[in-house]
Amino acid sequence: MSLILPYEKIWDMPLGGMSDEKQAPHWAGNLIWGFLVFVFKICFRYRVDNRESIRGFDKESGVVVVANHTSFLDVAFMYLATRPQQWLRFMGRESLFDNAHGLVGQILSRVGAFPVKRDSADRTAIKRATRMLKNDEIVGILPEGTRRGKGTKTPEIHSGAAFVAKMGKAPILPMTVRNAENVKRKGERLRFPKITIEYGNPLLVEDFDFLSKEDRLEGCTWYAMRECFALSLRVPREQVDMPALFPGGRDFTAVFEEHPVPEHTTAEVVAGIRAKRAAKAGVSAVSAGERS
Repeated sequence: MSLILPYEKIWDMPLGGMSDEKQAPHWAGNLIWGFLVFVFKICFRYRVDNRESIRGFDKESGVVVVANHTSFLDVAFMYLATRPQQWLRFMGRESLFDNAHGLVGQILSRVGAFPVKRDSADRTAIKRATRMLKNDEIVGILPEGTRRGKGTKTPEIHSGAAFVAKMGKAPILPMTVRNAENVKRKGERLRFPKITIEYGNPLLVEDFDFLSKEDRLEGCTWYAMRECFALSLRVPREQVDMPALFPGGRDFTAVFEEHPVPEHTTAEVVAGIRAKRAAKAGVSAVSAGERS
């Protein structure tokens, strides 16, 4: 049992998925999960809706899970919602890993998180995420990058989620953590509202190929975030006021009114993945036969 491991070693080890390589140690992540489940069930009475959307990808495909960001507890609830059957490899801000003289970094790494440099094209983080997805792992990303309503930073959508999904040949799964923003409001006492985590339906990056190449990733991430806010607000996607939520960003509303994006269930996406793998295996078998 390894008590302390270098961060980089844990980040580059598989955690779940289908790889035959040595897995990152599970014992610390399991202890943290058990503790959080006990405390959060008592304090927040949380539940998970439509969990079959994430469970259906287990041992079938990698998936990029995206969510809107309203509270520092979002990540904890995203993690709890996937366990114990699956692990979430969360892409977290690099500076978090140095807090408390590195103790926070050790904890985050043990539960599957890995760092990304803020406001830059972090190739190392992208390569890690791509490798995880190709190993059928789950990568969690908060495209807003920071908590909504905290500080003076204007909310914006970063298109890295769609880029990582494209590189890893993985679907995107929108979700939300509803009511977490009410746990601690500025100037108010700590509260313990009932929390609901809800998954939506998966999106395929290739369904956005009708967009120009320069708009494709931005449009895909924009659409995924609209799905997250529709879940959060419990309204149809068309009723989400994206210009109000992201006043400095581009508005794709009219584009998607003209070109509706196909809707998929996890079962349909997984069936498509299986069919592609079977076809690829058949082509490889034929090629091997011809060479022999």
